[in-house]
Amino acid sequence: MQIEELRAGQDRELHRLLLEDPDVRRVNEEIARHEDKGNLGVRRHLLNTSVRLSTGMASELHGIADECRARLGLEIPLELYVFPSPTFNAACVKPESGRLFIMFSSSLLEAFCPAEIRFVMGHELGHHLFHHHDIPIGYILRGQQRPNPKLALSLTSWSRYAEISADRAGAWCAQDIEAVAHSLFKLASGLSSGYAQFSLADFLRQVDDMQLERTDPGHGAPTEDWFLTHPFSPLRVKALALFHDSVLSGNGTQSAEQLDVGVHELMAMMEPSYLQARTDVAEAMRRLLFAGAIAVAVAKDGISAEEIAVFEKFFGARTFSDKLDHAKIQAELPDRIQQVRAQTSLPQRMQVMRDLVLIARADGAPPPEERQVLLGIAHGLGISSCFIDQAIHAETELD
Repeated sequence: MQIEELRAGQDRELHRLLLEDPDVRRVNEEIARHEDKGNLGVRRHLLNTSVRLSTGMASELHGIADECRARLGLEIPLELYVFPSPTFNAACVKPESGRLFIMFSSSLLEAFCPAEIRFVMGHELGHHLFHHHDIPIGYILRGQQRPNPKLALSLTSWSRYAEISADRAGAWCAQDIEAVAHSLFKLASGLSSGYAQFSLADFLRQVDDMQLERTDPGHGAPTEDWFLTHPFSPLRVKALALFHDSVLSGNGTQSAEQLDVGVHELMAMMEPSYLQARTDVAEAMRRLLFAGAIAVAVAKDGISAEEIAVFEKFFGARTFSDKLDHAKIQAELPDRIQQVRAQTSLPQRMQVMRDLVLIARADGAPPPEERQVLLGIAHGLGISSCFIDQAIHAETELD
């Protein structure tokens, strides 16, 4: 397996789109101009504000770093730093003069065991491995010139998927799912002593409770979640459990496509709903969902009462009418598909397809005729048939 395959598909896709954004390009060009005039002073700042840990001072930590670099196929020289802080934290700083910098809070190094530090080290190296520094998210979100809301949402959505990719790099280095989950528990809770007995099963059940609190179809996360740059820790553990059960980890049988589908379902809990947003993109997504739902419903034996009930949960009471011109709506479907594909990211398109399948499943598993319509729409949106089949056959109850 190529190490690049560890990267989440949504991270790769959103990263590519963001690099093409005019505002991202402008900021990157400004940074490049400053770099051409000399270093940005990153290393000088680190030397002034933290302690560089030499091999003689922290031989075990350097040993872990060397193991992780070898496992990830990285050869760039490293400098390791520690800064005083009671908060568990670590960071990977963009390379300068051919050197990569990894920072750790003092509390993290004192509270984490070697296996947990191996995960943290691999996670931070993963940010460099997957070129996450190419997106200057900090410059854009905290700069004097505020980004437009659409770009801000895209940046934070990408950042959450980037964390998923980095977590996989960390898990690849640690090769210990319990230690990985325990480190995320410590990061989330701040606990490091025996005050609470860690339980992976109980920690994962927190995700189930989060899903139960989000029962309205088509309704996205609370607004305060939209601009978070990191997924909630229980979601990260659940995503890593999916990774552990996949072919990418070497332990499981789930395909990379199935893994991306599962991760998208988790991350959707932190995404805004296109059914509520007042943007051109959200309008295009709603129009596609409306037309797609009609096309699927009339593919065999007309639309059922159950399908109408779910349809109206998305679009409002009495939005379905026998007077709707089904033929006209179906004729407009290809144009609506192309509009959405041109204006949206892959996760957004997957969101529409997930909701479309939910409507189609209202009266049971969709018959072959309806499945073919779903597959046709998915193909037009650049979404694999694997996503559709998994959504169709997904368990309706939480496991």
